[in-house]
Amino acid sequence: MTRSAISALDVVHLDKTFDVSASFLNRLLYGRKRQMLHAVNDVSFSVPLGGCVSLVGESGCGKSTVARLVTGLYDPTAGEIRFAPGKSGAPLSAQMIFQDPYASLNPRWRVKNIIAEPLRELKLRNSEVEIAERVAELLGIVGLNIADGEKFPHEFSGGQRQRISIARALASEPEFLVCDEPTSALDVSVQAQILNLMRRLQDELGLTYLFISHDLSVVRHMSDRIAVMYLGRIVEEAETEVLFADPKHPYTRLLLETIPDVNEPHRDREVVAGEVPSPLAPPPGCTFHTRCPLAQAQCKAGRPELRDKPDGSRVACHFA
Repeated sequence: MTRSAISALDVVHLDKTFDVSASFLNRLLYGRKRQMLHAVNDVSFSVPLGGCVSLVGESGCGKSTVARLVTGLYDPTAGEIRFAPGKSGAPLSAQMIFQDPYASLNPRWRVKNIIAEPLRELKLRNSEVEIAERVAELLGIVGLNIADGEKFPHEFSGGQRQRISIARALASEPEFLVCDEPTSALDVSVQAQILNLMRRLQDELGLTYLFISHDLSVVRHMSDRIAVMYLGRIVEEAETEVLFADPKHPYTRLLLETIPDVNEPHRDREVVAGEVPSPLAPPPGCTFHTRCPLAQAQCKAGRPELRDKPDGSRVACHFA
């Protein structure tokens, strides 16, 4: 489908800080200071209406925190989250698809009740007959049948449970879906089925996606644009094919090197030393300099800002 130039979502200078200090009594007895975790630090991006923007990075980079901020599960410490007006004139309605399709489903409820809950709570249907009809329709949309509504979540495979999660998200008739690692718990073959389903639903229902993943090979299939996060900040953002053809930040190149290549299984790869620093005590300057093969004194002294490039990308690197 044709992507709109209109933004469905604008995230502006978003910050989120968590207080992870020990209890007051422990701090008093042992003289410990308060500890603050800066999980998201000055993050800005936009998602075009009808499009898909992906946030990628290693575990702990802050991408899932951004997802929870966008859906209102967390309140931001600073910054703005602005949704465009939807069909009703109110801000676009948003729902979330969670990473673990089993943990996010009530194990004691039949599938038909799981999917029907948003319909009842939001009063989107007037009678139980209409609710049952809508549940059957949603099961069909995600590739399940009406008999599956009588089963419990444990009776399904991982891929089928994720289809149930998608049906539940669609029940509230959202225009915007935040997908937090929706395929990471699934086998590769099942991942492809779920991704194809999500692409089809996007085209058929006019949905807009914010897609969260650690796997660049997954987001390439889904995304119009990709933002790469490292320790709470965006270090590179570009159109999908631009990023794959010409990655500018050393961290982006590191992520691309981790993608298996069946044509060159034994290719030489650049080895990046070191572990991801603790987000409780991030390095000064560029936070990637402790692992970066290009690091120089300038990288330790000053933090690089995101700068626009002629190809439409943005990069935070002194030597990009």
